Amino acid sequence: MEGAKAAAAGIGEWIKPGGTIVDVPGVKVGQMQDLKAMTGCTVVVLEEGSPCGVDVRGSAPGTRETDLLNPINMVEKVNAIVLTGGSAYGLDSASGVMRYLEEQGIGHNVGVGVVPIVPAAVIFDLSFGSAKVRPDQKMGYEAAKKASKDPVKQGNAGAGTGATVGKLAGGKRAMKGGLGSASLHLPNGLVEGAVVSVNAVGEVRDPVTGEILAGARDDSGRIRDALSWMIEQSSPPVPSGTNTTIAVVASNANLNKTQANKVAQMAHNGLAKAIFPVHTMSDGDTVFAVATGGVDASVNLVGALSAEVLAAAVVNAIKAAEGAEGLPAYRDLRK
Repeated sequence: MEGAKAAAAGIGEWIKPGGTIVDVPGVKVGQMQDLKAMTGCTVVVLEEGSPCGVDVRGSAPGTRETDLLNPINMVEKVNAIVLTGGSAYGLDSASGVMRYLEEQGIGHNVGVGVVPIVPAAVIFDLSFGSAKVRPDQKMGYEAAKKASKDPVKQGNAGAGTGATVGKLAGGKRAMKGGLGSASLHLPNGLVEGAVVSVNAVGEVRDPVTGEILAGARDDSGRIRDALSWMIEQSSPPVPSGTNTTIAVVASNANLNKTQANKVAQMAHNGLAKAIFPVHTMSDGDTVFAVATGGVDASVNLVGALSAEVLAAAVVNAIKAAEGAEGLPAYRDLRK
């Protein structure tokens, strides 16, 4: 643990206080949310289009346009990425993002026009708030229209609006998850950032201290570690596929599509540092990685730093979340 703390402290030197993914050149973010229905979407817009990779580790994913990110397939750059609530229904919001980008003349030139390339991933939030209200084309359009370089709003915002965590003992013992973002800056000009919607079946831990920040609560309302719940139950009282953590990591490194896929794979280590258990049968954990270019950096370095900044974003999501629908947040248990 002391070694882990020392390593984390070293990385912390490069984490920008208050930083978010928009610190990466060429990256803008727009968000929309319905705080009554407790759902929303987050759109990451790549100003010049960027190479993109993806890695899906959870066993219950909900995704769109991820096959084209395979290095053997033709399209080299994406124009935006959508993280959204609403389960599979929420994928419809990506069509709204496409419509907005088409109006701006942004997309893959096909001779008779442009086709915006907009991969997407969803979380399941239908059991929180209203199951009948989901991010749709209108919400996606408005989120894309609002995309800017303003710091990303965190907590109960965008794709994290209806996110919850710690559901191994059932939804009533869970806690509020949310949307988080972070960035880090190296002296050579390399900037990395992450944005994540934390909706995990497992608990969230501080990678530096090991403290459980949010998880399943016992009868007294105190957090009890996930492994204890798992040992006592043959199967968790949570339907498969009703969770998922989804994220985008970005850097201004000069990477191609193949290298971006490797970075996405390595970035999952950031989820493993902060969420336990992760990549379960009940989660659809998905990480996209984009590289806007401008700075030479090795894939190993970019991938390792992506894991660190993603772990920091996960922690930020939990600390920024606000209690809702009867579930407490991290801040509520610290009062």
